Amino acid sequence: MSQVEKKAGLLRRTSSSKKPLKEKVVLMYDEIFAKENPAKNNPRFWDELFLMKVNLEYLESKLESVDGEEVQRIQDNINSLFHHCVQALGEEHQIKVVNALQTLCALFRGVHQKNKSASGFDIINMLMGFDKAEQRMKDLMERLDSLLCGDGSESLKSLCLKLLLCLVTVTDNISQNTILEYVMINSIFEAILQILSDVSSRGQHGYDAVVLLALLVNYRKYESVNPYIVKLSIVDDEPTLDGMGMVVHQALTEYNRQYKDKEEENQGGFFSTLTSMVGSMFIADADEKLSVQTNEAILLALYEAVHLNRNFITVLAQSHPEIDIAVTPTTPTPTTPTTPLGTTPPSLDMMNNPELPLDPNLQTSNLLITFLKYASIVMQDTKDEHRLNSARLCLIILTCIAEDQYADAFLHDDNMNFRVNLHRMPMRHRKKAVDKNIPSRPLVCAVLDLMVEFIVTHMMKDFPMDLYLRCVQIIHKLLCYQKKCRIRLHYTWRELWSALINLLKFLLSNETTLLAKHNIFHLALLVVNLFNMFITYGDTFLPTSNSYDELYYEIVRMHQVFDNLYCMVLRVSTNTGQWKEAASKVTHALVNVRAIINHFNPKIESYAAVNHISQLSEEQVLEVVRSNYDTLTLKLQDGLDQFERYSEQPKEAAFFKELVRSISLNVRKNVSLNTLSQDVLLKEFSTIS
Repeated sequence: MSQVEKKAGLLRRTSSSKKPLKEKVVLMYDEIFAKENPAKNNPRFWDELFLMKVNLEYLESKLESVDGEEVQRIQDNINSLFHHCVQALGEEHQIKVVNALQTLCALFRGVHQKNKSASGFDIINMLMGFDKAEQRMKDLMERLDSLLCGDGSESLKSLCLKLLLCLVTVTDNISQNTILEYVMINSIFEAILQILSDVSSRGQHGYDAVVLLALLVNYRKYESVNPYIVKLSIVDDEPTLDGMGMVVHQALTEYNRQYKDKEEENQGGFFSTLTSMVGSMFIADADEKLSVQTNEAILLALYEAVHLNRNFITVLAQSHPEIDIAVTPTTPTPTTPTTPLGTTPPSLDMMNNPELPLDPNLQTSNLLITFLKYASIVMQDTKDEHRLNSARLCLIILTCIAEDQYADAFLHDDNMNFRVNLHRMPMRHRKKAVDKNIPSRPLVCAVLDLMVEFIVTHMMKDFPMDLYLRCVQIIHKLLCYQKKCRIRLHYTWRELWSALINLLKFLLSNETTLLAKHNIFHLALLVVNLFNMFITYGDTFLPTSNSYDELYYEIVRMHQVFDNLYCMVLRVSTNTGQWKEAASKVTHALVNVRAIINHFNPKIESYAAVNHISQLSEEQVLEVVRSNYDTLTLKLQDGLDQFERYSEQPKEAAFFKELVRSISLNVRKNVSLNTLSQDVLLKEFSTIS
């Protein structure tokens, strides 16, 4: 049977000369698409229609095939179909409710597919009639709200959420979906919160609810007052916020688990043998493929919660058993044929078991740790636009966290120590870290490790300047908090200093190539000012006086990099050109670094000459440094501990617009694949009815 015949809902051929029969629901659809009122000759037409199994494919294709003149001719019937769908949602007969929800989904999709270039008002008019639209949408939203908040079937609640996701994502640009104005007026925010606050409903519907909320928050967020933004920003109900955090935590945990499983799979068998024979060049390729699919929808939900609601910050630190290392396999959801890594919600087993028994040998985790592990995966490979944007969103979330006083307090809390096993990009020149060697430390150490890891591993031809700027700014914000609160963090600062110096070295080596695309002087200035923070205020937050000595040792040891940087910025700042002013700022910022180099280098050379030593050891250099602080003169630089606070509008508006478009397309595709598992639903409700 051909595809066309399938769409038409053909049953069988009675003979070669006769046309095939059509199933009854298809005949009824044909009546709707005729000019006459289908209920004229059959008063029970609408009752009968919603008892029939919906033929989604046929109904959508029929809507898509209607041309301009036909639209005018059948508009009353389409309006009537929409109206009766909404009425059927109030029926006690559950099969009618299921069929009405599915028919509405087909209506929204079919009409939008056909009329992509039409205005939102024309689409509203075709679907429900512009003069009646307000009442129709009010009735629809009220009935969906009742179904979501009632004690009815979980399958019906799931279908309601799928319908809402379908409605929200029918247009590529969510802000051009005029129907959503009615979703703003007739809010379902409270219904979403109720789902998230209840353990049972959260387990079954939490993922869809969180994604739906994230998308609704982004409807015309810069153009008008969005009630979902306002309401989300003031939620202070602990069970609701915990529920939202749990959904995000479990979705990210599931991604991390899948990634780890695939990573271990790739390291075994033939692959392992092959790489051991020819070196480690293939490991990076394998990992690139592993990190292609990211869960941007759940990441957007986390961002909106962290950015809009200060109360949500407490949820980041809520402890849970570390479930991502469990060996029990999760049952895959049977609704999608092939599922890319990280694009589906976590299994129901995980979602239904928020309180797992604590094994004394199993350390606790929290949402922040899970997010840091997730970020360490997606930030490994940023070679295409999609993965670059995921890494960018991770860094924006970390920026918001680093600016929050409460978040900073628990990040630096010495009584909250964790072992955070971040994923590290395989590189030829370093050994793979052994998980057991990771010490238990305050969480800020893991954040700094993540930033250092990114800095070290992304110095490449296609330089991700934006991500580097964000990394360095996050480090700066954390240092500002440490300086302000005089927190002496026991961290391997030398790794950070080394990474920053190597970054400067990379900028110098690739000056011409990078300047064609980027203002490298802005990044250089931020890096130099990090050193200025350590030089000026290090005595207030470095753990010991030895750490301060080691800072000077690193600056003196790597003086050639700073000397070369000074020569480069001096050359650019004394010539006319677009980078003159930017380079000049770096020249001024280097004053104390150069003072240290010019002060200690002669002393070290003199010490070596007097003691007849050709090459000094680190301890000997440190001895020279310690004994010559008194004669060192430094300039006090203003504003080193000040920073510009994060603001989404206007700087990030274009990024979020494109991100939401990408998420919307992905959600739409997934809803198309697994919304409407009709046979399962009809079987469930036929037994009830």
